[in-house]
Amino acid sequence: MTIHVYVGPTLPADEKLLGQQAVRRRPPVRHGDLFDAAIADTDTVVLIDGLYHQSPALRHKEILAVLARGVRVIGAASIGALRAAELWPFGMRGVGNVFRSYRNLEIVGDDEVAVGQDPATGRAVTWPMVNCRYVINLAVNNSLLTGPQATALLDALHAVYYPQRTYAAIRAICRELGVTAFADWIGERRSDDPYFGDIKRSDALAAVRAALHGPNPCGPIPPGLHTDSVYFRRWYNAFATEHVDGLTLPTALRVAYQQLFDPDFRLLWAWHLDHLSRQPGDGTRGMPLAERMVRLTGQESGPLAAHAVFRVPIDLREAATVAHLLAHETDLDRRAVARYLTANDDARRELRWFTPESIRDQDVISILRQIWMRPVAGLEEEAMARGFRGLAEAVTAMKTFCAGYLRDQEQQQPPIDTKESVTDARH
Repeated sequence: MTIHVYVGPTLPADEKLLGQQAVRRRPPVRHGDLFDAAIADTDTVVLIDGLYHQSPALRHKEILAVLARGVRVIGAASIGALRAAELWPFGMRGVGNVFRSYRNLEIVGDDEVAVGQDPATGRAVTWPMVNCRYVINLAVNNSLLTGPQATALLDALHAVYYPQRTYAAIRAICRELGVTAFADWIGERRSDDPYFGDIKRSDALAAVRAALHGPNPCGPIPPGLHTDSVYFRRWYNAFATEHVDGLTLPTALRVAYQQLFDPDFRLLWAWHLDHLSRQPGDGTRGMPLAERMVRLTGQESGPLAAHAVFRVPIDLREAATVAHLLAHETDLDRRAVARYLTANDDARRELRWFTPESIRDQDVISILRQIWMRPVAGLEEEAMARGFRGLAEAVTAMKTFCAGYLRDQEQQQPPIDTKESVTDARH
């Protein structure tokens, strides 16, 4: 069993507890991280720090999904405490004072745990409000502050934008409010213990210890809980990766590469539609796709092709679907995907403004005409026959591969030399 600890400024990289053999230290959690195939059903995830300004924050349904497959999830200290307070009824365990404060609604909002970081070391350089509250309560209990003074100080500190709430800022506010003895007391305590008042740190260490030594704290997810949605499927498709032949590649890009470049992918997609028709999975009666088309159109053959009628999204959570759609994939295909992704990175270094999305649609359409050997009028139908919802979706998918494809064309180095004659045009 592996314990995946998502942590950033709350605990330093050299924290001894993170060096335990079972612990795998990971950077602050962000949207998509829990889709990592390296997280096994028997593993434990400890959520401490997370990103939300630099990238989208971790969604609740991502946590529910790993809980549903048996992963033990513990939260503490920062975004982990916030998510645990929201999801403890569904099997996530919260640890520590910050979690209890969130669960009891004594504090609300992610700004309570937010900190500014040193870009070089990643260490926190400001005080989160939860730490401020903790030391102010200690000061009141030690008769260093009165109740009204504590309230005024909390209000003043909360008004400071979190990246600016440094110890120097705290001292300045204390001078303004006439409570410099409190600031001096903090300085003295911190000279003896640099972690004095750091309730986030102590909570984080408690969570890691609970993962290492505690019993399985997460109960079964409530029956009937709906964790699926169209958004969740899109997230999974976007973040699913697999390690094959020494390469770690996004599964969605591997499938898209086959959709775009495999000359026989139309046959795979026709089989996939027939498979879905025979096994709809929604409680309706299954039937061969040809029979379903007759029921829809009233005739055995008509102007509408099945791929034009049923424009279904690909669900990469189904291993059988992925295996079939990648049935024609070769090692050279996978290496081409990796090479094309590297080409995008190279293009960004050469042209600071470059992104795949910046490539003109018309240029991509010209490339697709070459690859598919179709006139412009036939590209829409070809895209649908390859599993895209239309030409626009195919163009978007192709943009990821354009830089590498064009570089291969310039070098006259076809990325795959084992395909049929159409591959001579497709590369």
